Amino acid sequence: MANSVTIRKIGNSHGVILPKAELERLGVSVGDELLIVHTPGGIRLSPYDEQFARQVEVAKDFMNKYRDVFRELAK
Repeated sequence: MANSVTIRKIGNSHGVILPKAELERLGVSVGDELLIVHTPGGIRLSPYDEQFARQVEVAKDFMNKYRDVFRELAK
């Protein structure tokens, strides 16, 4: 099911207000952090997991380090 939200000005920033049902579905509440993942179709929000975020950073570093190898393998 899709819900639409409106971008609003909040102080000097902009943001969206997520419906309570969506917060419950994500298992988060006020003060919790969300991870934003860019996908080909837009963005995905998920509860922030510090361990997962570290793993993503390690993976990015690994992919950057071996970028040329991955290019060759992709041929």
